[in-house]
Amino acid sequence: MARATNSVLLHRVRGKIGNQVVVKQYGTKTVLSKYPDMSGVKPSKRQKKQRNSFADAIAYAQAIIRDPVKKAVYNRKAKKKDQDAYHYAIQEFLRQ
Repeated sequence: MARATNSVLLHRVRGKIGNQVVVKQYGTKTVLSKYPDMSGVKPSKRQKKQRNSFADAIAYAQAIIRDPVKKAVYNRKAKKKDQDAYHYAIQEFLRQ
């Protein structure tokens, strides 16, 4: 694992590079680590249920934003300043 502080090259970079390296930010430090091998990890029944529920929420939100009337309604419902209709629809679906 490599660490860098005040790196010009990796300033505010995060995420994966290919399937080899992951760049993470911890405060002012940038950390490079190996891409995790999740092939041997089996999700639990509860994790599978949650993933399916989230997939349903995404499908619901996509349907909302495809309809201009519903999208406008959800944009008005969104209370947070940086929240849009898509994210509000996901939030609403998961709370049901």
